[in-house]
Amino acid sequence: MSEQAGSEQARKTAEALEYLTGFGNEHSSEAVPGALPLGRNSPQRAPLGLYAEQLSGSAFTEPRSHNRRSWLYRIRPSAAHPPFTRIDNGALRTAPFTEAPADPNRLRWNPLPDPAPGTDFLAGLWTLGGNGDATQRTGMAVHLYAANASMTDRVFSDSDGELLIVPERGGLLLRTELGLLAARPGDVAIIPRGVRFRVELLDADARGYVCENYGQPFVLPDLGPIGANGLAAARDFRAPVAAYEDVERPTEVINKFCGNLWSAAYDHSPLDVVAWYGTHVPYVYDLRRFNVLGTISYDHPDPSIFTVLTSPSDTPGLAGVDFVVFAPRWLVGEDTFRPPYFHRNVMSEYMGLIEGAYDAKAEGFVPGGGSLHNMMSAHGPDHETFDKASAAELKPQKIDDGLAFMFETRWPITATAQAAGAEHLQRGYDDVWQGLQRHFRA
Repeated sequence: MSEQAGSEQARKTAEALEYLTGFGNEHSSEAVPGALPLGRNSPQRAPLGLYAEQLSGSAFTEPRSHNRRSWLYRIRPSAAHPPFTRIDNGALRTAPFTEAPADPNRLRWNPLPDPAPGTDFLAGLWTLGGNGDATQRTGMAVHLYAANASMTDRVFSDSDGELLIVPERGGLLLRTELGLLAARPGDVAIIPRGVRFRVELLDADARGYVCENYGQPFVLPDLGPIGANGLAAARDFRAPVAAYEDVERPTEVINKFCGNLWSAAYDHSPLDVVAWYGTHVPYVYDLRRFNVLGTISYDHPDPSIFTVLTSPSDTPGLAGVDFVVFAPRWLVGEDTFRPPYFHRNVMSEYMGLIEGAYDAKAEGFVPGGGSLHNMMSAHGPDHETFDKASAAELKPQKIDDGLAFMFETRWPITATAQAAGAEHLQRGYDDVWQGLQRHFRA
């Protein structure tokens, strides 16, 4: 099948998908009636001749509110596979990041160059940097991807962490063990640690961002004084319904384990789960449904008010990684400099742009590109934005011409050697602040 025909088939499949709704729910689904056992998890003989298997995303003894596990009822057990062998990692890197020193300078990149023909999602992953240590389950990594081919007869799983996928160009059909998800620009998809999946393209090519979270799984942030409603609503997260492949043909299964890629040649597709139930499940979320809260009096709120998901650490309020979205919103603050203020932060910030423009940067920050402001690096609006906002008439203003996001993390992000030396690194980024003039009058 040609790539064009494959994309057309993937689009038809994506348009017909149904979902389960609710973040963190004890979901259940069966593709064949009667496949899901009732009243027990592992009966002596599972229904329909299936194998019962538990997939644990947390330790057995973690608190109930933190526990992640799903029971899968599959055609063949996952244990029936040949040995894995090491393969080349390509442009994929994993913490600890030691190729280059951590850099206090502000850095910005243009989008990834177009990939060679036949590049699928996995081959198109390119690591920008990160922190922590994947073997200790701490920290995160920032990856980008650029692809022009669907994954064919191969499946990927990440033992090192969960994947937060942010499409910027082109839609994705994610075929996971638990069912199918469609993620288009403006959506994000969360693939839990260890869940196998294949990526098919809905368009001729695709490009976007990935946060690999080595630490605690993403959860919705507490709302505190906000109350019971606001930000991302749990009901707007969509989980897949069961869908299985009963396919007996060679399939390459690739596992990312302790930073390296390992491959095994199966004689069947491992996406053969006929029924499942549990909490360790993939999701897709439409960022346009984010309920933006902001000031209705004065001052620009701290960006934490835009948090969609957070990975908690051992210190309350200090996240291993936050996922933050700057979605369309109204600005109405009186006597207020309305773009993001100048600041230095104990947290480190990687920002990306999905579409349009970002209200703190007049030029150079483009969809598919990204900027890195490590801890305590001074940043804020460029000089053109500052001058314009300082003189603007303060009438209600709708910001609806862009969709930006941020991966914010408690540790510095160390860039990889390939990112630090990339041709698409903007080497004149500091210049955007050089036009700021002295206005002090004693």
